[in-house]
Amino acid sequence: MTTETHEQTRILVQAAAQACEDKKGEDTRILELDPIDAGLSDFFLVTSATNDRQCIAISDEIEHRLKKQFGVVPNSVEGRRKGDWVLLDYVDFVVHVFLAERRAFYDIERLRKSARPFTPAEFDADLKAALAAKTLAAREKAAAKTKKPAAKKAVVKKAAVKKPVAKKAVAKTAVAKRAPKKVAVKKIAVKKKVAKG
Repeated sequence: MTTETHEQTRILVQAAAQACEDKKGEDTRILELDPIDAGLSDFFLVTSATNDRQCIAISDEIEHRLKKQFGVVPNSVEGRRKGDWVLLDYVDFVVHVFLAERRAFYDIERLRKSARPFTPAEFDADLKAALAAKTLAAREKAAAKTKKPAAKKAVVKKAAVKKPVAKKAVAKTAVAKRAPKKVAVKKIAVKKKVAKG
């Protein structure tokens, strides 16, 4: 996965986590999965609800918000009818909305020990730091590009100055070579006049 795709996925996960918070999801956690252990997904978003209606409401809000803001729909949805564990599979990340007792029973955080856990606030700060680093790198790259063309222009100017000088030097040597011939022709003409006279 490219870094740009990874950052887009992080933005989607952040929006889904915000939807959980807005619908009063409890103990929301984001697990950044180990690339070796992850398989297809990069993140798990896990949250708890107090009842089945809230569980369905949270999953509906996530689905609605991601579709409205980003045009992204889940690849598959599981458990919506029962409402005790709703799973939204967005391929690069998976959302798990549990009833509190179901979450304790399955304990996904324990199953994914190699995953790096985040609260939504920590995840937001980490995302902002990554985006700031990317912006800084892009600015430095742009600054380096603007310096390089200036050096090329200077080289072009030097080359432009050298070429006319070289042409003038060639012209001067050509004139210098012609001048002795004219003098020699004049001397021969003078000698012929002297010889006749």
